[in-house]
Amino acid sequence: MSEEGILRIGELSRRVGVSPEVLRAWERRYGVLRPTRSEGGFRLYSTADEERVRRMLALQQQGLSPAVAARTAATEGDGGPAVSALPADTLRQALADALDSFDEASANRVFDRALAVLTLDTLLRRIVLDYLVDLGERWSDGRASVAQEHFATNVLRGRLLGLARDWGQGGGPLALLACPPGELHDLGLICFGLALRAHGWRIAFLGADTPVDTLKHTADNLHPDLVVVTAMIPRRLSQIQAELRAIAGSTRLALAGGGASTAIAASIGAELLDGDPVTQAARIGAAH
Repeated sequence: MSEEGILRIGELSRRVGVSPEVLRAWERRYGVLRPTRSEGGFRLYSTADEERVRRMLALQQQGLSPAVAARTAATEGDGGPAVSALPADTLRQALADALDSFDEASANRVFDRALAVLTLDTLLRRIVLDYLVDLGERWSDGRASVAQEHFATNVLRGRLLGLARDWGQGGGPLALLACPPGELHDLGLICFGLALRAHGWRIAFLGADTPVDTLKHTADNLHPDLVVVTAMIPRRLSQIQAELRAIAGSTRLALAGGGASTAIAASIGAELLDGDPVTQAARIGAAH
């Protein structure tokens, strides 16, 4: 791969689909670009620079943070070891092994590693949510114990809420998040809040088992731009349809979780968030 400088930054930008401003930032921060100088003092980039940028972009698409993607692309370009598998797969399995063994210290180390090398969306979707789906399936067919399920969800809940610190601050639109009475599963809702926060929203989180009068009173006081109620079984929502309909009459209301359906949402006058929490947060964030 040639290291001879032959490309001006505008041509490199056109080839890789990245703006010159971003390319210059990557050059300063990560050293992924190594230009030479022309006689006239212009930076000239090589085909090796182009390949490192393309590799960096591919690694970011796989979920690596820009810094880790740049370091990996630079290492591979220098003859270092290639990354042959998405790190999220290995990290998720390591997390599962630690949590299944009630090894909180190891689980925290894995979580810290995931935070360091993955984007937030990838951490939430590929590590936390995928693990929770697998844990739920294993619990339902007897391959995971009640103790393992409680331990794992408590460890993850603590880590996620640590990421949520000060998520109600700022000047963006406000989302009020809650689970209805009797609903104790709020990890998906926390993931949704974290992902929505990344799109500039503020979060007011009431959490699990929220009395419906508390939810309505809080909505009346805070005047949020969005209220999201999530439940795992339909009965949690059908039992409070009248109260939810009253909230929907004055506030944008969305229902989510396995207990939400098109029919229930339509009967209440609410939206249905049908899909994984990170994707739905991105959709709402992009639309506002």
